[in-house]
Amino acid sequence: MAAPPRSAALSPQSVNRKSVLIVDDDVDIREILAETLEEKGFDVSTAANGLDALRILRDERVRPSVILLDLMMPIMDGYGFLEQRRRDPALASIPLAIVTAGHGVDRTRLGEGLQIIPKPFDLPRLVGVLHTLGSEDGQPE
Repeated sequence: MAAPPRSAALSPQSVNRKSVLIVDDDVDIREILAETLEEKGFDVSTAANGLDALRILRDERVRPSVILLDLMMPIMDGYGFLEQRRRDPALASIPLAIVTAGHGVDRTRLGEGLQIIPKPFDLPRLVGVLHTLGSEDGQPE
């Protein structure tokens, strides 16, 4: 049985912290990333596929600073999520990075300018990308 999606309720002291939505069907990856990123000071929520991510993003009043998106998932894959995201200006404005094992990545469907972070992760690089994408001006802190 898959672990339920993790939702980060933002407390007053966490308002200035960066938040990340991890979208990956692999429960182990979601949990390891969530724990690691929480240790690095991020508020974390998770989704098991693109459809779950859309539900979370449309239900939450507070948007994440960054979305980490796997491409190969059941129900709605990363490509399907990207198509839906492009149609919704509020979602399209949220910075996003692709996390993938790199097998069969269709770069034409991804669009321009997306960061691609290969699995297995280089954690310092991943954290650096999240800080850069989640900053107001797109520059690392």
